Amino acid sequence: MLSFSDLELRRGGRPLIQRFSAQIHLGQKVAVVGRNGSGKSSLFALVLGDLHADAGDCSMPRNWRVGSVAQHVEASDQPAIDFVLDGDAELRRIEAALVIAEDAHDAHGIGHCHELLHAIDGYGARARAGTLLHGLGFNAEQQTQPVASFSGGWRMRLALARTLMQRADLMLLDEPTNHLDLDAVIWVQDWLRAFEGTLLVISHDRDFLDAISTHTLHLHSERATMYVGNYSQFERTRAERLRLQSMQHVEQAKRIAHLQKFVDRFKAKASKAKQAQSRVKMIERMEKVAPMLAEAEFDFEFRVPDKLPSPLIRLDDVAVGYGDRTVLSGIRFNLAPGDRLGVLGPNGEGKSTLMKLLAGVLDGQAGQIVRHPELKLGYFAQHQLEQLDPAASAIEHFRKLSPGTSDQVLRDVLASFLFRGDRAFEPVGPFSGGEKARLALAMIVYQKPNLLLLDEPTNHLDLDMRQALELALNDFDGALVLVAHDRHLMSACCDQFVRVADGKVGEFDGDLDQYAEWLTRRRRELANAASGNTSGSGERKPTRDQRKNDADARARESRCASASRNANNRWPAGKVDWPRSKKTCWHPICTSLPAPPC
Repeated sequence: MLSFSDLELRRGGRPLIQRFSAQIHLGQKVAVVGRNGSGKSSLFALVLGDLHADAGDCSMPRNWRVGSVAQHVEASDQPAIDFVLDGDAELRRIEAALVIAEDAHDAHGIGHCHELLHAIDGYGARARAGTLLHGLGFNAEQQTQPVASFSGGWRMRLALARTLMQRADLMLLDEPTNHLDLDAVIWVQDWLRAFEGTLLVISHDRDFLDAISTHTLHLHSERATMYVGNYSQFERTRAERLRLQSMQHVEQAKRIAHLQKFVDRFKAKASKAKQAQSRVKMIERMEKVAPMLAEAEFDFEFRVPDKLPSPLIRLDDVAVGYGDRTVLSGIRFNLAPGDRLGVLGPNGEGKSTLMKLLAGVLDGQAGQIVRHPELKLGYFAQHQLEQLDPAASAIEHFRKLSPGTSDQVLRDVLASFLFRGDRAFEPVGPFSGGEKARLALAMIVYQKPNLLLLDEPTNHLDLDMRQALELALNDFDGALVLVAHDRHLMSACCDQFVRVADGKVGEFDGDLDQYAEWLTRRRRELANAASGNTSGSGERKPTRDQRKNDADARARESRCASASRNANNRWPAGKVDWPRSKKTCWHPICTSLPAPPC
C-alpha cells in the first residue's frame, strides 16, 4: 500500500500540506482534488521521488512499479506504435535479451526468453498497443507515422498511451483528459475502471472522476482529507461536514462568550477569583472549532447582446471541407436566440470543421449559408490559447478589441476575471493554461456576442472556473453551440444534440449515456470490419450477447425518439430541421427501464 505518515510538504517556504496521514491500498482509485496551487502536483512529485517531504514520511512497497505521464514528448522518427510499446519496459528487456541470445545461437536462452514472452503475453503486446492508440483516436495509418509528425496535443495522447501500456502497480495521472475529446475520454474511463492497480488521478472533469474513483483526497487550506466515495459523494459529505462544523463553531462561540462574561464580571472579586480563574483555564483548554470559511468563488456573466435577431444563422444543404476534400455534406439547420446545441461525434469526424464553418473560418463548398446582418460571434477555437500574443499583456489584448476605451474601464473588466493590479500589465506568455483560458473567455464576454461557438473551452479550467462557465452559459440570452469532453458541462448547458459522423450532421435523440453506448457499438463494428476473422459474407458475426445488447440499445433509442415526439413533448415552433431533445424522457416505457432511464 501507499502510506503517508504525519506528512508535511512545503514549496518555497510556503506550507502546502501539514500533518497528513493516510493509507491507500492496492486497487483503490483516488481522485485528488483541490484548487490550483493547493499542492496536487507537488504530492505527485513526492510520490515519484522528485520531491522530499519536509517532515513525516511517504512510503510504498519496494517492488511496486510506478507509472506516470511524461509532460513533454520529444519529436523523433520513431513510429507511434513503437513509442507506445516502449512503455512496457519488461517486454523491451526480454526482447533485447532475445536478440542477444539469437545472435549468440544460445538455444537455452532463446527458449527462456520465449517462455517469458508467453508469460507476460508479449506476443499480443503490439495488438494491445494498437488497441490503446485506436481508443485514443489514432487510426491504423497514424499508428505507423513518426512521433515528430504529430502536434503537441496528439503527442500528449501518445504519452498517455505509453503510460497505459506500462505494467504499473501504482499509476499517477495528472489531467489525463485535457487533450482528449469526448469519445476518447469515455474510452480512457472504461480502461481505468478495469485497471487492477492503484490509481491517483488529478482531473477537473467531475463525471470522469465519478465514473472511476473509489476515494477522494481533498487538498484545502494546507490540509489533506481522505473521503470514501467518488467526487459527488465527496461533495455531499463535505457539505454536511461544513454544515455541522459551522453549527459547532456557533455553539462553541456562545459557550466561550458565556464563560468570558463570568470572568470579566468576577475576576476582580476576591470571593470569585478562583472560579473566574477556573473558567479562564477552561477556555484555554477548549479545542477551538474553526469557522466555516467559504472559498472566494469566481463567477462571471455574459454581457447582454445589443441585438437578438432570429434566426441568427441558417444552413441549407451545405457542404464543407478543405480544398477538394469534402468532410461534411448535407448540413441543414438554423440557430435562434435561446438554442443550446451540443455537438457530438467520434474523433476526426468533423466537429471542429463544423465549428469553423459556423464561425466563418471555412467557406461552404456547396449549399447556402444565411447569416443575419446583426449576427455577432463569440468563437473559442480548440487551440484558442495559441492565438494569444505571448509578448502582449492582458490589457494590450483588450486595447486591440476596443481602441477607444479607457484603461480604467478595461482594468475593471480584467479585475472581474481575477487579473488585478500589475497582473493586467504582465506579458501573458508565462501565464498558466488556466489564466490564458480565463483571458480568452474574458475577451469573448467583452464583445457581447449573440452566438457563442465554444470548441473545447474547458481545457485548463479548474472545477471552480467550469462551474462559473456553466452558470454563465445558462444565463446567456443568445444561442450556444458547444463541443466539449466535459459531460457535466454538456448535460447542464445543452438541450439539443447533433451527431457528426460518416460525413453527415444529424440530430441525436438521446442523452450522453446513450451516446456512449452508440460509441461502444460503433467501435465494435469498426473492429469487426477490420478483423481478419470474418465470415463468408466478409463481415465478422457478432456473438449472441452482442446481438442482444445491440438490439436492446436500438429499441431503447427508438422508444426515446418516439416519446420525444408525443403530444406532451412537441417540436418547438419553427424548428423544422430537428426536434429539441430532452435530457429526460418521461415516456412510460422508458421510465420502466432499469436505471439510469433515458
